[in-house]
Amino acid sequence: MENCDDGGATGVFEARYLAFLETIPHLRPALHRYCARMTGSVLDGEDVVQDALFQAYRKLETYDDTRPLKPWLFRIAHNACIDFLRRRGVREEAEVAAGAPGVVPPVEPPGPALGRAVEQLVLHLPPMERACVLLKDVFDDTLEDIATQVGSTVGGVKAALNRGRAKLAAGPARVAAPTARRARDPHVLRLYVERFNARDWVGLRALIADDARLRVADRYAGPIDGSPYFGNYARLRLVWRLALGEVDGDPAIVVLQERGGEWVPHTCVDLEIVDGRVTRIADYGHTPWLLDAAGSVVVL
Repeated sequence: MENCDDGGATGVFEARYLAFLETIPHLRPALHRYCARMTGSVLDGEDVVQDALFQAYRKLETYDDTRPLKPWLFRIAHNACIDFLRRRGVREEAEVAAGAPGVVPPVEPPGPALGRAVEQLVLHLPPMERACVLLKDVFDDTLEDIATQVGSTVGGVKAALNRGRAKLAAGPARVAAPTARRARDPHVLRLYVERFNARDWVGLRALIADDARLRVADRYAGPIDGSPYFGNYARLRLVWRLALGEVDGDPAIVVLQERGGEWVPHTCVDLEIVDGRVTRIADYGHTPWLLDAAGSVVVL
């Protein structure tokens, strides 16, 4: 009997895992779009999605497969966003704002005229209001699904939605200029770009700490030592080069591809630099939706 039970449990997990694998490619851009707007950065949003998907995989045994997978995944992603915001120190501000009067007259949705501007405007809202406006007015989820995803009630969602819409309606319909949250050593960034473009792999490795970590979104996470990362770039047949730039106001390295005689932003790379050495490389080459979701991409 024990063997039968184990086999049944294994079969259930395998079915959930297959459903997970089949669903992720379809939801991945939407999950990133949501997390990017919650965190205020497409780079931070992608990192949060990666962590959320890892958490989801570890929690598959607890997933109720009689319910849709999307709300469950969005709830994990939402919680990951809240954890990120808490670590960044804005949770206290959000809790103060949430203590405002709870009864707010219903406000009509902003409507399609504002388009994607809504996604930038919501950055000024506290996290709960931000989440509810995004999920309702951008993703068109039901109030019931939103309540599940943000861990609230339908009444709580309605209240947060009304507060958020009221603030959007009262404020100017413009997007504030992004402010950088990352401090990066410009000298090291410039050397990294120059040596990468020169295919000077030996000189490039001299910039990188021995214990540096590499994350190639949706492909690899681990030590850069021994990885084929630079060799993969060297073998690319596409014509590419790197440039210094900014993505959503944060310093980043923009990967450009030549299309029709012009250099076009294709993806980006984010470096962490400590004491003049690169300690972490995050490459977003396999997430083509990332730059499409960015509020601003600047090539310097």
